[in-house]
Amino acid sequence: MSRSTDIFLTALAPAIWGSTYLVTTEALPDGYPMTLAALRALPAGLLLLVITRCLPPRVWLGRVFLLGSFNFALFWTLLFVAAYRLPGGVAATLGSLQAIMVIGMARGWLGTPVRIGAVLSAVTGVLGVALLLVSPDAVTDPVGIAAALGGAASMAAGTVLSRKWQPPVATLSFTAWQLTAGGLILLPMALLLEPALPPLSVGNIAGLAWLGLIGAAATYVLWFRGIARLEPGAVSILGMMSPVTAVLLGWIWLGQSLSGLQILGAAIVLASVWAGQRANLSPMGTLVGKSAPNGMKVV
Repeated sequence: MSRSTDIFLTALAPAIWGSTYLVTTEALPDGYPMTLAALRALPAGLLLLVITRCLPPRVWLGRVFLLGSFNFALFWTLLFVAAYRLPGGVAATLGSLQAIMVIGMARGWLGTPVRIGAVLSAVTGVLGVALLLVSPDAVTDPVGIAAALGGAASMAAGTVLSRKWQPPVATLSFTAWQLTAGGLILLPMALLLEPALPPLSVGNIAGLAWLGLIGAAATYVLWFRGIARLEPGAVSILGMMSPVTAVLLGWIWLGQSLSGLQILGAAIVLASVWAGQRANLSPMGTLVGKSAPNGMKVV
């Protein structure tokens, strides 16, 4: 399969994640972030486990729960905290810094060379997200900023370690392990720290089904597949597709206005994503079929 196809399939994941804000605000009850995150991750993970019939070996449990924490439990919890305490544009802009964090972590943990073009693309993408989302009267909150930066670091660590630790199983199984682990971490936190959910409507159930089946199970299979096949920097900058989709859905679905500055920001983000793919392209091509950093074969 060509690199262009790998990029396109991987980019579908963050593009679909851009619907999370719309679905959460329009179809889910407010005030239950960890409960909703657990209901998003755990059923999806268990469903994939039933499909794959593949449980992680005992020696992999520590890594799986660490990845489940970084990619889901910690990341989604901090994401909700940032969303509650910051304007959406500020939270998304800080979250987009994960593309820069991935470049640094990949250098330290994988030995991936730092390419100036990749850094410039990531920085330009962050500026594009800011133009796309941040309003002039945006207010800041120290706890919200810390949560947004922590969430970005959590996602960056999960992305790089998911590349470093490639188990000899199909991507579907690897996704099932992480989603289930993340859901199991979130469930007791939700039960202890949040009130019980009210009776769910048909719209609530449909929203959870979308976020779980499409926004978690299907998209994270594509995301982890991309992590195994593409350079970490190339994968991480694709995450900037999410705010572009969110703004477009707000314009199409909610009738929100779209200013010239936002259109410019979207164009800058898309150009940065394209430039990032070019900058991260290794002279030797992708790592598909070559030895991964842990000595296992990337499949």
